[in-house]
Amino acid sequence: MNAVSFFHTSTTKPYSGILTTTRMRNLVIGLLFLTVLSPIFLYTDMLSASFTPSSSKQEDVNAFTLPSDTRHLNVLPQEESSTVIKEPIGIVYTDHTNPSSNTNLTEKDLQLPDAREHKYARVLSATDEKGHSQTDNIIKQVIQTTNQEDEEEEESQKDNGSDRESHQKTTQDQLEQQSAVNSGKDDEKDAPIAETNKQTDQTAMPDARVRQLRDQLIRARVYLSLPATKNNPHFTRELRMRVKEVQRVLVDATKDSDLPKNAYAKLNAMDQLLEKGKQMQDDCATMVKKLRAMLQSTEEQLRVHKKQTMFLTQLTAKTLPKGLHCLPLRLTTEYYNLNSTKQQFPNQEKLDDPSLHHIALFSDNVLAAAVVVNSTITNSKHPSKLVFHIVSDRLNYAAMRMWFLVNPPGRATIQVQNIEEFTWLNSSYSPVLKQLGSRSMIDYYFRAARASSDSNLKYRNPKYLSILNHLRFYLPEIFPKLNKVLFLDDDIVVQKDLTGLWSLDLKGNVNGAVETCGESFHRFDRYLNFSNPLISNNFDPRACGWAYGMNIFDLKEWKRQNITDVYHTWQKLNHDRQLWKLGTLPPGLITFWKRTHPLDRHWHVLGLGYNPNVNQREIERAAVIHYNGNMKPWLEIGIPKYRSNWSKYVDYDHAYLRECNINP
Repeated sequence: MNAVSFFHTSTTKPYSGILTTTRMRNLVIGLLFLTVLSPIFLYTDMLSASFTPSSSKQEDVNAFTLPSDTRHLNVLPQEESSTVIKEPIGIVYTDHTNPSSNTNLTEKDLQLPDAREHKYARVLSATDEKGHSQTDNIIKQVIQTTNQEDEEEEESQKDNGSDRESHQKTTQDQLEQQSAVNSGKDDEKDAPIAETNKQTDQTAMPDARVRQLRDQLIRARVYLSLPATKNNPHFTRELRMRVKEVQRVLVDATKDSDLPKNAYAKLNAMDQLLEKGKQMQDDCATMVKKLRAMLQSTEEQLRVHKKQTMFLTQLTAKTLPKGLHCLPLRLTTEYYNLNSTKQQFPNQEKLDDPSLHHIALFSDNVLAAAVVVNSTITNSKHPSKLVFHIVSDRLNYAAMRMWFLVNPPGRATIQVQNIEEFTWLNSSYSPVLKQLGSRSMIDYYFRAARASSDSNLKYRNPKYLSILNHLRFYLPEIFPKLNKVLFLDDDIVVQKDLTGLWSLDLKGNVNGAVETCGESFHRFDRYLNFSNPLISNNFDPRACGWAYGMNIFDLKEWKRQNITDVYHTWQKLNHDRQLWKLGTLPPGLITFWKRTHPLDRHWHVLGLGYNPNVNQREIERAAVIHYNGNMKPWLEIGIPKYRSNWSKYVDYDHAYLRECNINP
């Protein structure tokens, strides 16, 4: 081998190895380009294709130039001017974290396609004074689209349907489904609030459901009387069945708590049936006439029932219960079986002692008088200083004495007198006694058919014919040696110590009483006839009245001012009942005009015999509570919630009460 060939052979082999290495490198680079860069270009091309607007105009990217002031990026307004979004995709951003932790998210925040996009949009909207944020654009477009769809849907309904109707319906369903994603959680969170509000409403109106059930009964009766309902026997039968169910549910319920557990289900069932009945009615005029007739009939029935209620209430108030009629008969029999030595009360030397606390009580009701005495002694700090002066009529005198002989008042002193023993009290001295025995007065009370009789039943109550009711105007004559006397009615209960009343300074007045001008009917014009000049020239119609029932009287001032003669003068002027009707309060207002010292209200709280809404706190604070009115606590018509204040001073286990079946 020569040198040339040797050289050629030795140089060819290294060169071929280098060439092979270069090719391998190029191949690797090519494969790398294909596997890495090609997907990037393809993905970029796909993105550009997906964001290319449907318009024939293509936006030139090279023509897009940034403004010199990079602080104001008005990209969104430019897109708004160049492209129009026809139908936004209502993608709702759902946060799977605890909703309670995102308390700062608003409804706009939850409607963003992406939380990150919302963040950038807020920054852009803050820097652009004239433009709108992407969030606002999306929401506005959704609203506009929805409104447009609503209008198109109405048009499509008028045209009996079109292809667009289904598209709009689908879009609306999508929006409802999207909003349900967030509203589901909100509803769960708001459910306790709604339940709380419901409970609050029920607390504010404890009889709301009872009223609703009663209203349903009225509507059901109206539907049953209409022709459209009568022509549908199946509906009529079902409605009558529902009426019976509701009536059984109501029974005597007065508030929602009285209703059974299934009341709500019955209410809903009746409501659904009434809605069905409403759709059956095609003649509204007939229904209006029927309702008007029912209203007139109901008003007439209400008027009749009110009159009957007034009559029965007055009758019940005037009628003595069987037990209270039995008790004095039983006591009277026992009294006359006693020896004369056992018919006397102890401590009679205290009866005229002016240093003691004297209480006057005029009553023909043994049990009521017993409660007054028992409650006064129970709450007194110095019962040994108490002296009770009880005056009764001839029929109940023996029974009253027997009761307190069997039930002595502890360390207190008691006296029971018969009004027949007051020989000085006769028709020649007392004009009211003369009037009570006159034929005209008897006719006024007992002959209601006469024209001269008053239509108001309360003025024909027998208590107005009893002279016991007028003894309060003769206190100095009954107790000539006393200086101060506390007058108590027999329908009161003493709850506090009354010692402070005897030390009160009445400032020259005769009568100490609690004023009752808090209500309009307790002023002078409600008791006196101001159309008569004798009244209008001497008294103020708006003057504040005061209450009988608990009064402290200064008998020294009474005598000095000659109050009994004042009373007699006005009674003579009212012989024909033209100045006031009847009773003792009107002549009391006149007799003690400008002679009454007002006491603090807590001494005497009234209304427990007619007003079921007396403030409970006032009752608890009161020294004396007064059951003035027809609903006395010993009668069945007494207000139940006030009866316990009276009955706790009655020993129902007493032998006489058990024999006469007097129960709480």
